[in-house]
Amino acid sequence: MHPKQFRVQIYAYQYHADFVITSLDGPLDIENAIVDKLGKKDIKWDYLGEMMDPKIKRITYEEVMNGGDDATSTRPLQEKERSGSSVGAGTSQGG
Repeated sequence: MHPKQFRVQIYAYQYHADFVITSLDGPLDIENAIVDKLGKKDIKWDYLGEMMDPKIKRITYEEVMNGGDDATSTRPLQEKERSGSSVGAGTSQGG
């Protein structure tokens, strides 16, 4: 297996960090790479303010597709396809 690049976003304690790591594709490998990056203390943390709930902490990651710090795929990792029309609130389908 070859290492891949992953964009990592961390939201915790009203702060946000966004960075890229290089790791093998396994969950433990990704976790260790994140911990290594955090240990280097070269991550820029942005203060989100009081609007963010300090009780919610989450980390997301996605594979970097084309190299570079901001080169992720143009489509989301999860897509939902829909067909047909939608009916707005307050409309009636009686007839």
